[in-house]
Amino acid sequence: MGIDTGALRLKPNTPYIHIAFHLGSLYSPFTIHHPPFTIHQKMQIATWNVNSIRTRLEIVTNWLQQHPVDVLCLQEIKVTDEQFPLAAIEACGYHAYISGQKSYNGVAMFSKQPLTNVGYGFQGMLAPELVGDLDEQKRVITGNLDGVGIVNLYVPNGNLFGSDKYAYKLRWLELLGKYLKTTIESGQQSICVCGDFNIALEDIDIHSKSTAADRVMATLPERELLRKSVLDLGFRDSFRKFTPEGGHFSWWDYRQQGFERNRGWRIDHLYLTPDLFDRATSCAIDIEPRKLVQPSDHAPVIVEF
Repeated sequence: MGIDTGALRLKPNTPYIHIAFHLGSLYSPFTIHHPPFTIHQKMQIATWNVNSIRTRLEIVTNWLQQHPVDVLCLQEIKVTDEQFPLAAIEACGYHAYISGQKSYNGVAMFSKQPLTNVGYGFQGMLAPELVGDLDEQKRVITGNLDGVGIVNLYVPNGNLFGSDKYAYKLRWLELLGKYLKTTIESGQQSICVCGDFNIALEDIDIHSKSTAADRVMATLPERELLRKSVLDLGFRDSFRKFTPEGGHFSWWDYRQQGFERNRGWRIDHLYLTPDLFDRATSCAIDIEPRKLVQPSDHAPVIVEF
């Protein structure tokens, strides 16, 4: 996890190592040739809809102490930037980047090392006239760590099929595709797109007792737009690399003992560009925080590559 400061680091594309000996009075230099190579340091990124950072602050800080990931991406922080409990996060050894909103929405990223190129909303990459009203709600925050672009999203829920909020969700997903396509075209090659997508992409991402065909988070238009806006650009679902079977969820309704009965949905995702997907060594859902008193209804999901 993080940076192994004891690791030997060679500059990428170094064509050879030059070595010299002293044998008595004889000085004998020689050259060993080897193919260029790059040493990748492991990185862990977690995504977690905390459903109010102030309500869940102790749960989050305790989790960070037990699982010191390199980057933690939060959704639904439900607090303005000014009221964010910054000191508690800094006390855990993290830099915090916040895009907050009173009572609703809001996203944040905590990073062990400072992030670069931090951006807020779609307008950092797209023209304002293209974005329109889709940046009014705080749902997007981005940054870069060691050459990896991190896109943290809180996708709109959509409320009811056919409602105005549902139409808003579809417009938002369309714009997300344009945003990611532009990001890739700008030269950013290694990207992790993560967050609460409010979409179960496949039926195996939903518990068997659910009637999901016409339910928001599982309707065909949502699923098709997620594929078009993310997967069709080359991103891969990191969780499915290691866990192809169903029965694993990241969100459980507070009502009707959803968690106790494991009647959940897998709607929190970490999508990776092919290079990061190939490097990924694990991706898991940590359900332990969901067992605590006053938990978020979501569990954190962690990828390592």
